[in-house]
Amino acid sequence: METLLAIGTRKGLWLARSRDRRTWDLSGPLFPVADVKAIGIDLRRGTPRLSAGVLNSHFGPTVVTSDDLGATWSEPDDAPVAFPADTGAALEGVWQFAYGPEPDVVHVGVEPSALFRSEDGGRSYQLVRALWEHPHRERWEPGGAGKVLHTILPHPSDPRRMSVAMSTGGVYRTEDGGHTWHPSNSGIKADFMPEDQQYPEYGQCVHKVAVDATDPDRQYLQNHGGVYRSDDGGASWRSIAGGLPVDFGFPIVAHPHRPEVVYNFPIDSSMMRFPPDGRCRVYRSEDAGATWTGLAKGLPEAGFWSAVMRDAMCADDADPAGIYFGSRSGEVWGSPDEGETWSLVAAHLPDVFCVRAAVI
Repeated sequence: METLLAIGTRKGLWLARSRDRRTWDLSGPLFPVADVKAIGIDLRRGTPRLSAGVLNSHFGPTVVTSDDLGATWSEPDDAPVAFPADTGAALEGVWQFAYGPEPDVVHVGVEPSALFRSEDGGRSYQLVRALWEHPHRERWEPGGAGKVLHTILPHPSDPRRMSVAMSTGGVYRTEDGGHTWHPSNSGIKADFMPEDQQYPEYGQCVHKVAVDATDPDRQYLQNHGGVYRSDDGGASWRSIAGGLPVDFGFPIVAHPHRPEVVYNFPIDSSMMRFPPDGRCRVYRSEDAGATWTGLAKGLPEAGFWSAVMRDAMCADDADPAGIYFGSRSGEVWGSPDEGETWSLVAAHLPDVFCVRAAVI
């Protein structure tokens, strides 16, 4: 068995492999003139399928797949993700892949904010019309990265249930297989709004949402200012930012096996976008956000003037779990022991957009 770590950057895709999660064999770049903002590793099949959302400045966005762990890649002759002509929209990029309990069903989140569904393992996709035609859509606004649907959370056992999140629309959920969608933002503060309008029904700038390992109704959310938890499937949220040095950041990652364990990478305000005092720290909670512990053994003690983006942090599914993050300054760090110790996986890469890991 080995661990595969896929690293998407502003200038291509790198693949790292390791048998001990301490020393890594790095290959790449693949697609070296393209943005790679989304990576998927589908472990539901006999041979894992890798998918990547690739954005070439000359040829536009597409999805490529590999069934041999990245040795070769294929792209359909027709664009696998495309808006129907009657929508008047054009695909600007793919931001997320998600795999639920139904075999061969894959969902992708895209820019402009929309959800697509595939029933053939990710070879072709169809627009989820009910979300696209939601009456709120015309008033969703772009965040700093654009108007993007960046989070998809299928329920692990009930294919009728799913949550999605976007900037700046907030969290929406369905309980009927995508036929209807409802905003799920109660308790999330939009601090960029006028004081008397800071808890709107929708319009929050949600950065990322994660689901607890054992309770799918327990979810964790990093907002544009604010870290939250829901215990009712996203129907309501409450702050869990009290033990963190700051409440701004982008990623939030749930442990793959242990309940109530969640990871966060705080950065200092929406303006400065680096960790407080330049100290690189991953924070872990083992009680669903009631308390937090800074994890730093092996990480830079000072001079880390970089940030970690919403999908640039992940966990593998080993025991103990590996935790990984990549920075905007092109460093990728990994921990084989759930964050207790860290070592450098790669350095001097382009700006890291996303990382995804799996034991294969």
